[in-house]
Amino acid sequence: MVKRTSPLLELKDDLNRREASILSPHATPSTAAIHRHPEERVERGHRLNFSLDADRILHSLAYTRYVDKTQVFYLIDNDHITHRVLHVQFLSKIARDIGRFLRLNEDLIEAIALGHDIGHAPFGHDGERHLSAICDRHGIGNFQHNVQSVRFLDRIERKGRGWNLSLQVLDGILCHDGEIHEVELRPQPGKSFPDLDREMELKPHNPQRPLVPMTLEGCVVRLADTISYIGRDIEDAIRLNLVRREQIPANCAARLGITNGAIVYNLVEDVIRNSMDRDAVAFSPEVSEALRELKAFNYSHIYGNPKIKSEEAKIGRLFELLFEVYLEDFEKERRDSAFFSGFLDGMSPDYLERHAPAEVVRDFVAGMTDDYFLKQCQERLLPQRMPSRF
Repeated sequence: MVKRTSPLLELKDDLNRREASILSPHATPSTAAIHRHPEERVERGHRLNFSLDADRILHSLAYTRYVDKTQVFYLIDNDHITHRVLHVQFLSKIARDIGRFLRLNEDLIEAIALGHDIGHAPFGHDGERHLSAICDRHGIGNFQHNVQSVRFLDRIERKGRGWNLSLQVLDGILCHDGEIHEVELRPQPGKSFPDLDREMELKPHNPQRPLVPMTLEGCVVRLADTISYIGRDIEDAIRLNLVRREQIPANCAARLGITNGAIVYNLVEDVIRNSMDRDAVAFSPEVSEALRELKAFNYSHIYGNPKIKSEEAKIGRLFELLFEVYLEDFEKERRDSAFFSGFLDGMSPDYLERHAPAEVVRDFVAGMTDDYFLKQCQERLLPQRMPSRF
């Protein structure tokens, strides 16, 4: 008796064949996805591999917490300031647009973009610096949000089981560093899960260790990360009266424009023009120099502006105090602590065996939203009113 093939699986085969016919030779087909663990749902399901990865990230608890994670400006009462979730959506759209013109795998690009900032601590890069200093003092290496993003998706979500995402997606997330300025980026193919694990282990102890994505799709996300935030941060800063549009350097204004829309358009167009039919993604030298100058402008006028740093010292002290509170909760097994009920309850024994107490606390604190962090500080660090009668 001939076994009937599912119509959905036949369509999946058609989609894989279509990818093979339209994608660039430098693209990563969905059939090339590498998974750490065999999984029937992946191998026999109807969805393409990288599309399934994007769905899993989208439905993760860590993705849900994006909604109240700071992008640049925290503790500011303004509904029109960009939060992390909006930045992620901007990046996904911009990177997929570039990928479409370069005939790359848009599902892979989307998955990397959606997951790239999941590991950010509360209060953005300021929170990351404070948490990093604490982690370093406890001997577990620096805290880095790209490494933490992979930790969440591969080792912490689903109570320590992770989502079994493909190597190409996790690698793109780990290597996404948008802070580094590059004219050109060429992938380093041929990586394996042992390579990923080794980079995860070494990077926190050597923050300057260079990482390069294994796919061209990962390279696109890395360059598009800067494109997605550089002009938007300027718009937010103008809205908050931190800078004026006419302060944008003349060379940047001439090459890139003075609005977020113009900056994004010109940078995307330049990347596409300079990356077509190549095994690399790149800016032109002139546009790259203008972008480098614009990033320097943002760092001096926005990211380091003392007007937005007035509460940073307080935030740093709260990180230190809260970290010690949870470390004590863990060591004394205080089951009524949110550390247990909100994080450790039901966690796999394998996770607990592989992590020192400070690492477990790091993972809990890193996953907090800004609001939850402040609520925990209020509950655990401030005196509480006693009942009128006992």
